[in-house]
Amino acid sequence: MKAFTQHKGLAAPMDRANVDTDLIIPKQFLKSIKRTGFGPNLFDELRYLDEGQPGQDCSNRPLNPEFALNYPRYQGASVLLARENFGCGSSREHAPWALDDFGFRAVIAPSFADIFFNNCFKNGLLPIVLDEAVVNQLFDEMYAQEGYALTIDLEKQQIVKPGGESIDFEVDAFRKHCLLNGLDDIGLTLEDADDIRAYEAQRREQAPWLFDAVK
Repeated sequence: MKAFTQHKGLAAPMDRANVDTDLIIPKQFLKSIKRTGFGPNLFDELRYLDEGQPGQDCSNRPLNPEFALNYPRYQGASVLLARENFGCGSSREHAPWALDDFGFRAVIAPSFADIFFNNCFKNGLLPIVLDEAVVNQLFDEMYAQEGYALTIDLEKQQIVKPGGESIDFEVDAFRKHCLLNGLDDIGLTLEDADDIRAYEAQRREQAPWLFDAVK
């Protein structure tokens, strides 16, 4: 998993409430567990004017000119500003995979659906909860200033706006540790690899017949 320490990126809007995981990555694209390749179909129903199909080359599909992420000013964005209850709906882990594969490193919103929120941390994506009034202000400033970029410092738990003003945010200490060190569930387990190997060696001595049976 990619570590998240400090990131500066262009902000882009998803200016609607209750964005569910089927809107983030529609169900017809959930045919792989490779965690990559989902970026072209992120927000598929909003980004394109036609109906996308699995395995389809998206490079020649007609883009929706009214969808914000298709605007030239938001190309290359890596910080998504969203509204309340972002990531609701089904528990598909493909949603943070798609956001990450598209290039987003953080999502800022007044609230998130619980399962989506947890899945973000497990996949190197930082979800940040801020007061609704603060999020409203970020939206206003982003719309008013083209090239609006935010710097997110996870260690300090701060967002720094283009003018230098900082916004503090809360994050669970354990999740922070995992993101800073790029540790997913497998990475956390491997931190105890020496203890696991020592236990297995001890069990092999105590009950060798169990290991013989495995062979």
